[in-house]
Amino acid sequence: MSLQIQKLGARIVEHRGPSGVRAAAAEIGVSSATLSRIENGHVPDLDTFAKICSWLGEDPALFLGIEADRSVRPPPTVHMRKKNTTTVETATALGAMIVAVQNAIIAREEL
Repeated sequence: MSLQIQKLGARIVEHRGPSGVRAAAAEIGVSSATLSRIENGHVPDLDTFAKICSWLGEDPALFLGIEADRSVRPPPTVHMRKKNTTTVETATALGAMIVAVQNAIIAREEL
């Protein structure tokens, strides 16, 4: 299914249902004025677009007319901040655990 970016506003209205613009904007993390403009057909900036897609639970590619190739996935990775809050051993163990969980999720999705 492919949606057009021009239909983003209608999709927002549909998703928020009886909730007001202010309540939906607070959930998304944008101003109510911004959300109102988008509902009226304005195209959001990239950061706002990402927040809205996350709130809608929609892949941004759907609104951009891009068909995502789900068979190609980047390898699971872990990035940690360079702080001395954990030992190298702990960071390595946490990283291995996170990668194992990511691999398990990928394997489950492929069933």
